Amino acid sequence: MNRLPDTSSPLVLIAEDEPQIARILAGYLERDGYRTAFALDGRQALAQHLALAPDLLLLDVQMPLADGWEVLMQVRRRGDTPVIMLTARDQDADKLAALRVGADDYIVKPFNPAEVVARVAAVLRRSRARPAEAAPARLRCGPIEIDHESYAASVVQGGAATPLNLTLTEFRLLAHLARTPRRVCSRLELLEACLPEGNTLERTVDSHVSKLRKKLEEAGVANMPVSLRGVGYRLEGEA
Repeated sequence: MNRLPDTSSPLVLIAEDEPQIARILAGYLERDGYRTAFALDGRQALAQHLALAPDLLLLDVQMPLADGWEVLMQVRRRGDTPVIMLTARDQDADKLAALRVGADDYIVKPFNPAEVVARVAAVLRRSRARPAEAAPARLRCGPIEIDHESYAASVVQGGAATPLNLTLTEFRLLAHLARTPRRVCSRLELLEACLPEGNTLERTVDSHVSKLRKKLEEAGVANMPVSLRGVGYRLEGEA
């Protein structure tokens, strides 16, 4: 059953084997002006993806016939359709695995449908901005080296590399700040870009930045990121 009321609005393909969850998600998405289509198993999701060319795929991990991982890999072979994974597993290792395979975001069940809609909007905004803002696969900022494809970062000093054991949020913060290391990023900007999992308090950013700074200090990099009271953070201080 597909609902395609307005061909000018983004189409979201919901691949979810629980019809009630799919209907709830569709209701919230359509209320915000999105079109929706459904797939109840992995094979149907792949067929619908080919037939409808959706703007975004909401993809459950546990599905019959072909699970979400297999569907994600097939979708990535076809192109760059934005994909948000839906799963009951909430470990950072699972989130990183999904992102490394090619997911754009990762939402843990049970979830607030309104949050899902907000995350859909955020991923679509990022995907539309990719041509102008795409980061290089590897980025070097001083002694810090960031690999966007493997979601890994390390400190390179004296020819030796020290891997940084970062959480997903810490990696996102470091990568975002490293793109423009002298520019000050507000807490709100960092919140929206790096903590899309529903955190709504700007002081949450302070906690994650503090933990990131401690890990950098332990690896031999002091005073990064730099805090500007009442404004936000930048990765590097003044020369």
